[in-house]
Amino acid sequence: MDILKEDTIAAIATPFGTGGTGKIRISGPQAYQIGDKIFSSVKKEKKISEQETYTAHYGHIKDPETEKTIDEVVAVMMRGPHSFTGENVLEFDCHGGMTPLRAVLDLTLKHGARLAEPGEFSQRAFLNGRIDLAQAEAIIEVINSKTEKSLDLAVDQLNGKLSKKVDQIKEEAVEILAHLEAAIDYPEDEIEGFSPAELGDKFNYIKEEIEKLLKSSKQGKIYKEGLKTVIVGKPNVGKSSLLNYFLEEKRAIVTDIPGTTRDVIEEYVNLQGIPLKIIDTAGIRETRDAVEKIGVERTRKSAEKADLVLFMLDINQGITEEDREIYKLIKDKPLIIIVNKTDLPAKIEKEKIEKEFSEHSVLWISLLEEEGLNELKDDILAEILDEEIDTDAETVVTQSRHRDALVKAEEAIERVIVSHETNMPYDFLTIDLKDCLDGLGKITGETVADDILDRIFNDFCLGK
Repeated sequence: MDILKEDTIAAIATPFGTGGTGKIRISGPQAYQIGDKIFSSVKKEKKISEQETYTAHYGHIKDPETEKTIDEVVAVMMRGPHSFTGENVLEFDCHGGMTPLRAVLDLTLKHGARLAEPGEFSQRAFLNGRIDLAQAEAIIEVINSKTEKSLDLAVDQLNGKLSKKVDQIKEEAVEILAHLEAAIDYPEDEIEGFSPAELGDKFNYIKEEIEKLLKSSKQGKIYKEGLKTVIVGKPNVGKSSLLNYFLEEKRAIVTDIPGTTRDVIEEYVNLQGIPLKIIDTAGIRETRDAVEKIGVERTRKSAEKADLVLFMLDINQGITEEDREIYKLIKDKPLIIIVNKTDLPAKIEKEKIEKEFSEHSVLWISLLEEEGLNELKDDILAEILDEEIDTDAETVVTQSRHRDALVKAEEAIERVIVSHETNMPYDFLTIDLKDCLDGLGKITGETVADDILDRIFNDFCLGK
């Protein structure tokens, strides 16, 4: 993304479609001059460029060439550097239809602005020092959050919780690095505040803090992206009924006819703050039906990619060869075995089922009688949550990019520790310590390459 600091950008900052209001956002040095050309205040006291910051003004957008009124709006002023982007920002709150929004946007482009690229407002905020890169990435996480818990974690990151923790680790590493380099340059002098005997403890402290962040990343990713949870089993064991139970609505068609579900159905469910992507699949069986065959193949692929598999059995049918074949496909995945229809006569003893599937826990439920379903939710949470991590108190890593950077930082500090323990010269320690700082700096954006920046902000929506 080629950003020219001297140009002015504009975009529609609200979702496309019809609504009560819509927003046009303008940012850059010419924002108020553009406003002067196209905005006419009802009071007609001052031009937009003469108004105070953090003020709102009622008026109309007019085409200066024809004097035609385009829309009735409220103009909001935010002068730089105390604005989101750090530049002069002007926003027009318009009526929410796409026609007036496009008309107002076209006028801004006609009179000096250019159309902003995806994420360019946030990128300018980062480049102008208003936010760091981790905070910028949190903006899109706030927008895309699927549960209140994932929103809480995104807001924590937006408010700088992760950045402060990373900065704290970096400060420790920088202080050690400064002392080491001073000791290298002045080997015969005593360096104030530098105690070689304490180096091992300080290096281990840095490693431990990085490891804490890495440990949180698995759980953080679950809260951010959700857990792909696939329901599998042969036809007519209750897979669609289980999906409907989680959704609390009749999303999937349920009949006594095997093969009713012929395609994969995906829906998100909020389970105590964790977004579960529940996938109801076609029953796996041998079939001649061409459409059903496609559904069965999609089921197999979904199971392969699943983070968690719910394998359903029917106690009224017992264990069949179809069940055993399905189990072979999924036994190495994180798995919960669910025996349904306990309200019906059992065709097989519970002990035999538990013996056959002894590698996994077996849960007994009746979807008809709604028995065992709370226990199922508890089992799912136990399968995926790390109880040692307090997401309310601790800093949680949710981004894969941050995790990768932490892994590199951890590898570097481990090399430092090895060098120190084997009494290597300080020069070796400083090289790897700088690599550790480089990895940490990638999280907040201090050492990240331009192409990575472009990739990050291109994932944003227009107007953000």
